Amino acid sequence: MGDQQLLYNRELLLLGPKRDEVLNLSEVERYGSDSFGNIDYVSIFGMRPADWYARGVRLLGRTVVECTRDPLADAIGRDVAGIVVKQPQIAGALVIDPFTGSANTLYWLLRHLPGSRGIGFESDSGVSRLTQRNIETLELSIDVRNTDYVAGLSGVVVAPDELVVLFIAPPWGDALGKTFGLDLRRTTPPITEIVNDLLDRFSQNRLLCAIQVYEIVVPASLAELRARFDWSALRIYELDSPGQNHGLLLGTRSWTP
Repeated sequence: MGDQQLLYNRELLLLGPKRDEVLNLSEVERYGSDSFGNIDYVSIFGMRPADWYARGVRLLGRTVVECTRDPLADAIGRDVAGIVVKQPQIAGALVIDPFTGSANTLYWLLRHLPGSRGIGFESDSGVSRLTQRNIETLELSIDVRNTDYVAGLSGVVVAPDELVVLFIAPPWGDALGKTFGLDLRRTTPPITEIVNDLLDRFSQNRLLCAIQVYEIVVPASLAELRARFDWSALRIYELDSPGQNHGLLLGTRSWTP
């Protein structure tokens, strides 16, 4: 079967032969067109695909699927900032993305939280290499390190009065099903395990966790996660067709907005 006959969808790019290939512009646009009816679907860093590709940005097939595109990343950044800026006792924030991928969400979070410092970790060497090159090409002030977050966080120093903002979006893999939606216990690694680790690691700081979710979530997995926070709120962003929208679970520990 030739490329012209392939359906550029999640299965092909994330789970199939295109997973670790650097896609050309027509392939990125075909994914947007075939899967969402929009050639500009994979917009990142404030640019549509034709523009970021012309600037030298390149993405692997898996990153095209897994990246948080501009409309969603912008909405996430606004919601996080809307909570942080209303707390006068918060002087500064450290924004951490343990699964950075394209770094587009970290870009938008820092854009909406001026003056905050940010750091991202990406354990996949292929993804990390491209992301670091893209950041250098666009001359962005984003710190992305090629290591897993467990090892990477061991060298991060946090001030006692600093708010820690954690954006948690590990690879979903087969945790997202067509019928049951997203099971937060089946991501890689499970989100519940990540949250437990981070809550322990930053037990002396006020935490704001921003966890990317899906419009349809396995209720038990969501309830299990929300029980770990002092306060939580769920946002669903109606940016796609019904049943295909993404959302955000906001949760705090050691403070209440």
